[in-house]
Amino acid sequence: MPTAESAEPFVPERRSLPSLRAAAAGCKGCRLWAGATQTVFGEGTAAAEVILVGEQPGDREDVEGAPFVGPAGRELDRGLEAAGIDRRRVYVTNAVKHFKFEPRGKRRIHQKPNWSELAACRPWLDAEIELVRPKVIVCLGATAAQSLLGRSFRVTRQRGEAIAGEPLAEWIVATIHPSAILRQRDDDARHAERDAFADDLRAVARLL
Repeated sequence: MPTAESAEPFVPERRSLPSLRAAAAGCKGCRLWAGATQTVFGEGTAAAEVILVGEQPGDREDVEGAPFVGPAGRELDRGLEAAGIDRRRVYVTNAVKHFKFEPRGKRRIHQKPNWSELAACRPWLDAEIELVRPKVIVCLGATAAQSLLGRSFRVTRQRGEAIAGEPLAEWIVATIHPSAILRQRDDDARHAERDAFADDLRAVARLL
């Protein structure tokens, strides 16, 4: 099998979401596959108007093999519901498809993917976007935003703004990763960040 630091050799020429998912299960396009339980590919309908892009699978996602099924996924569901966006009608994925972590005893501590790992996994994300052809791409967090909008992009400065996204989509909107809500210092801060996240997703809903 290919060993180059890119997923490109593993992406099938004849593409559908099921064929991409099946092919991605065997991807060894970067070193992250070796430590992960499995590839965590995107999920959702090919007719989705919105693609939500996170950073990478977390511990729970790595175990279950599905994106956004852990605590951050529950925050995402809450935000989508508040914005009136049906999760069953969106496509949810990550910029990197394998869990990157550092083992500490029995725990696996999340590590941020580096630029070469993002670049290696980019062919999967490009193929997903090409098939779904969404109207809006929502970048959840700085890593996802910078992977699509460039390293200089700052979510803190342009959070919730509709940015022209051609050729990927009509619009790209960046917001926090829902895990940021969980990291707030107290209940008041969590509620405030949760409300701001829902407002960002309401801005997405208005674009549809």
